[in-house]
Amino acid sequence: MIKRLFLMSLVLLAVGVVRAQKFGIKNNLLFDGAMVPNLGAEVGLGKKTTLDGNFAINPFTHNHVNRKYKIWIAQPELRFWSCERFNGFFWGIHAHGGEFNFGRVYNPFIVNPSNSKEEQMNHRYEGYFYGAGLSLGYQWVLSKRWNFELSLGVGWAHLVFDKFDCAQCGNKIKSSEADFVGPTKATMSFIYMIK
Repeated sequence: MIKRLFLMSLVLLAVGVVRAQKFGIKNNLLFDGAMVPNLGAEVGLGKKTTLDGNFAINPFTHNHVNRKYKIWIAQPELRFWSCERFNGFFWGIHAHGGEFNFGRVYNPFIVNPSNSKEEQMNHRYEGYFYGAGLSLGYQWVLSKRWNFELSLGVGWAHLVFDKFDCAQCGNKIKSSEADFVGPTKATMSFIYMIK
């Protein structure tokens, strides 16, 4: 499922690039701040529509206070612009999917009966997720080749995971599922435009 979503995103972006009159390559500074390498692209589909796609991956283990946080995420989004594409307000419909492996990390948005902070902080969770959401944003034209974007999205994600004894190691306790409701997208991106 996750691999299909990622491959579908790449195919849609490739098709858009071939037919696009405008194309942008972007980097999300919020992911950079969290030390998660990322790359995005956006292509023009029509006068007021674009297809945006972002991919982020953190393959590294950060051992700050025994925390573990590994993740990859693919997030395609269809955008509708209020005036013209790549300039001004837009709203979008996005899908997302990926895999995670984290320990000693608390997420208050996960809807699960055992959602206590202590429960999450004392275990490691490894699995995958998928979902969808809506977003609002604004893009500023800075120059002929550079734009800047801010956006925020909310939605839902379904998580399928295994729970382990401790944050870094341990035996598998059980397999479980949970739902996440809350913020699903946030961007603060510089975009290099290719015409």
